[in-house]
Amino acid sequence: MTAQTTRRGFLKWAVAGAVVVAAGAAGIAATRRKAAPETATPAKPRVMKISHQWSTADIRHIWAQKFAQMVEERTEGAIKFEIYPAKSLYKPVEQWDYLVTGDLEFTIFPLDYASGKAPEVSITLMPAMITSLDHGLKWRDAEIGKRMEKILEGYGVKIVSWGWFTGGIGSKPRPIVLPEDVKGLKMRAAGKMFEYMLAQAGASIVSMPSSELYTALQTGVLDACLTSTTSFDSYKLYEVLQYYTGHRKGYMIWYMLEPFLMSMKVWNTLTPEQQKVIEQVGRELETWLLNELKTLDDKIVNKFEEKGLKVHDMTKDEWEAWRDFAQETAWKHFAEKVPAGKELIELALKVKP
Repeated sequence: MTAQTTRRGFLKWAVAGAVVVAAGAAGIAATRRKAAPETATPAKPRVMKISHQWSTADIRHIWAQKFAQMVEERTEGAIKFEIYPAKSLYKPVEQWDYLVTGDLEFTIFPLDYASGKAPEVSITLMPAMITSLDHGLKWRDAEIGKRMEKILEGYGVKIVSWGWFTGGIGSKPRPIVLPEDVKGLKMRAAGKMFEYMLAQAGASIVSMPSSELYTALQTGVLDACLTSTTSFDSYKLYEVLQYYTGHRKGYMIWYMLEPFLMSMKVWNTLTPEQQKVIEQVGRELETWLLNELKTLDDKIVNKFEEKGLKVHDMTKDEWEAWRDFAQETAWKHFAEKVPAGKELIELALKVKP
């Protein structure tokens, strides 16, 4: 064997050995990759907006905060929220339109504000229809509630949490106890059917969201108004009023549905697990809100007396006088003029106090 032959054999062996070593190293690396995969980059959380018209001191803002916190925790941060109080993102009535288009994900919204585009919602602020917060929340699982949810979803809006609010009647020139007391007054009522009833009683109607009431009362644009007790308080309307008719004897003609609403367009983009979380949180917070308001409403009216307002608590006889007048005016008008109005009144009356 020559030296050249020996050299060639050695080179062939060396090359073959290198191939085997390289293949072995590649196999070991692949095994290691399978055994210890790289950590996946966490998905960015989805950030959603909650808009409302009230101050950060209002119970409705606290409602929004609790909802955001609970949903964030239960989705393990997959959904997060930005809360915009005090109409800092959208004007009060505009929120409905942005919800329908999907540009706004959530709002807490006085539902009758949308009656110009969804006339059926006026059933949720019908004079003397609801008799208490407990009575209102019974709608949630009754036929009237299911019917309203279906109607709203047809407009592109979903109720995720039901919230009813007690109201009152504030005035400057004289107390308002019976329908005839409103004659000649400039009034804000918050809803189409209340406006119709008060106009029939002789009042002049001025429409505006509750966030504008203070200036309107201060400047004489309004003589009187109806709104929630919580709005009377958070907007400090007791500073520009003389008289208040309240609910402490168990009677009030003004109860309004102001639910936590969500855009159906946004709802349809969520996973089933995320939808379940939102529905569960919304349901749990209904009970929390109900209990908070039961205590808060009385405290607010007591506070009005301390601030110097002359407070009258509506009696059963007074409530019945308003109810009879409401049936002749607002209820009749709604049944005749609103699609499915008669049916909705019948369904509402099936829910007993």
